[in-house]
Amino acid sequence: MSGAIPNSISNCSQLTVLALENNKFSGYIPTHLGNLRLLQVLSLFGNNLTQAPSSSFITSLTNCSFLTYLSISENPLYGVIPASVGNLSSSLRTFTAKNCKFSGNIPVEIGNLSNLVTLVFEANELSGNIPLTIRYLHKLQGLYLVDNMLEGSIPHAICDLFSLNTLVMSQNQFSGSIPKCLGDVSSLRNIFLDSNMLNSSIPSSLWGLKDLNSLGLSSNSLNGFLPQEISNLGAAIYINLAMNQLSGSIPSTIGKLQSLVNLSLANNRLEGSIPMTVGSMISLATLDLSYNNLSGSIPKSLEALQHLEYFNVSFNSLSGEIPNGGSFRNFTMDCFKGNEALCGIPKFHVQICSPISNHRSKRKKVERASFIVFGVVAFISVVYLAFIIVRNKRKDKTTREVDKLISIVPERISYYELLQATKKFDESNLLGTGSSCSVYKEILNNGKDIVVKVFNMHLEGISRIFDVECEILRSIRHRNLTSVISSCSNEEFKALVLEYMPKGNLENWLYFHNYCLNVTERLNIMIDVASALEYLHHGYSTPIVHSDLKPSNVLLDEDMVAHVSDFGIAKLLCDGDSFVLTNTLATLGYIAPEYGSEGLVSTRCDVYSYGVMLIETFTRKRPTDDMFCGDTSLKRWVELSLPEIPNEVIDANLVMNLEEKQIDKNLQCVSSILELALKCSADSPRDRINMKQAHAELQKIKRRFSQ
Repeated sequence: MSGAIPNSISNCSQLTVLALENNKFSGYIPTHLGNLRLLQVLSLFGNNLTQAPSSSFITSLTNCSFLTYLSISENPLYGVIPASVGNLSSSLRTFTAKNCKFSGNIPVEIGNLSNLVTLVFEANELSGNIPLTIRYLHKLQGLYLVDNMLEGSIPHAICDLFSLNTLVMSQNQFSGSIPKCLGDVSSLRNIFLDSNMLNSSIPSSLWGLKDLNSLGLSSNSLNGFLPQEISNLGAAIYINLAMNQLSGSIPSTIGKLQSLVNLSLANNRLEGSIPMTVGSMISLATLDLSYNNLSGSIPKSLEALQHLEYFNVSFNSLSGEIPNGGSFRNFTMDCFKGNEALCGIPKFHVQICSPISNHRSKRKKVERASFIVFGVVAFISVVYLAFIIVRNKRKDKTTREVDKLISIVPERISYYELLQATKKFDESNLLGTGSSCSVYKEILNNGKDIVVKVFNMHLEGISRIFDVECEILRSIRHRNLTSVISSCSNEEFKALVLEYMPKGNLENWLYFHNYCLNVTERLNIMIDVASALEYLHHGYSTPIVHSDLKPSNVLLDEDMVAHVSDFGIAKLLCDGDSFVLTNTLATLGYIAPEYGSEGLVSTRCDVYSYGVMLIETFTRKRPTDDMFCGDTSLKRWVELSLPEIPNEVIDANLVMNLEEKQIDKNLQCVSSILELALKCSADSPRDRINMKQAHAELQKIKRRFSQ
């Protein structure tokens, strides 16, 4: 049904239940609903209703003293949640206001709703701190604040909610530590605090929640170790601690979590081996240990996991044979890439394992193991001693020798191989040229497609650029960053061997007439770039500033997944520095004001460049376009078009040959994206949001417009 809700409905004075959900009602929610004094249930979710700017319908509902259920979710209400919400019925048990576009603070008066059992303010634009009065909601079982802009610390007042079952506060801007007292709320079954800015270690008290079902703490900056007490979470079916800074080893006691279905420890700093006991986790369907520093072999005991559907140990330092029984028959090479010492069957695209004689005596095995251990210890000792000597001799040097960088690259490719594969760097293999290098495509003897980035040795300071790129690429590991395969260097030649990206770069897809990306594809690409920058700024031990973000440095693989490339002028922010000084100039049009005028480089400079690139991606206008001269700029042009629907600035390809409904949806989506881009590209660094916030906001936009 459509149209407005008539005011005359208030004449139904005996009405106790009014359920109009999932229709197409529009217009203002009548304030006359407050005349239905016997109303117990009001369900309006899933319509297109708004509220009058002069008066709040919530205030009118304070007359409904028997109201127990109120749902206004999925309506574009806008405005703020009024303080009068605290005057709603003392009998109110459920209040849901998901995706209502509410902004402002959560009013302190919310604490008056003492009988509230479920409170849902999910997917709005609420900001500020959680009011401490929330402690008075003693009967609250479900608190859903996910996908807002709430900030500050998580208040200890939440620990006073001794009936709390589900706490969902993901995708906000909470900082500080997780309250230790949460471990005292024994009623908790589900905790989701992922995609915030939480730091410090995970409180030991959380491991005592023996009835906990779900624990989501991913995409924060949590550090410390995983304790043996993780085995106390025997009822857990979901644990996600990915994208943090956890270190140490995976405790063997984790094998006791036999109810666990999903486990992700990806993108941390975990080391040591994968415990054999993981094979005892009989319910596992998803196991992600990628992007860590794990070593040793993949336990053969994992073949016993009959329900395992997703398995990822890519980009670690694992060695030995990949199991090929059980669920491993269904896995692909992507599950294991980035572990150069692994071997196994051909389908995994790793080296074939050397045959081992079954008749070797135990004594020979022991002798060989002893010899290997002795040799490794001796080798490490010699290397360590050599390192100390070299470091002392070169203490005053600011750069490392290229030879030391190359020595850690697992795959060696000679200059002769590169020369042969590129037909002596023939122009037919040239993919493109830049200010400091030329890029060639090659096919090695093993049939592998690669890209060779050859540095122009005639340029001053080129060795320094090569050193920096080696230094950064050897350490960082993320699905949205270009991965280095090898390097080749002497006094007259320096080159990096990189993963080949068959779909080219974003610049080609934006400006070549035979290419065209729709709104979703562009949004996915920019989410990938945001994810890479979030990792560089917040997920790596030393913050890294890329310094030269632009569409030509965003490469696309076969699946159109974006990879940020070209770290030649990147900067490492060491020793707690928030910025560094530089005289290296990045690409005009993308440079933050403080970078161009004062040479100040910080992670906020990347955010500015990202904002400009975000605008460019959806307007298809370069910041250096001829139309931008004098006081006019790409950013200013977009600012003048908002907050109205950006008909004049959006790339016409995004609304061409579409139905009117889809055109409106695309325009609204791009409008939200451009508003975010302006937050990223504010003139003052202090006014810019960070990449963690930008990434979360883009994900929020994607969810909102993909429905």
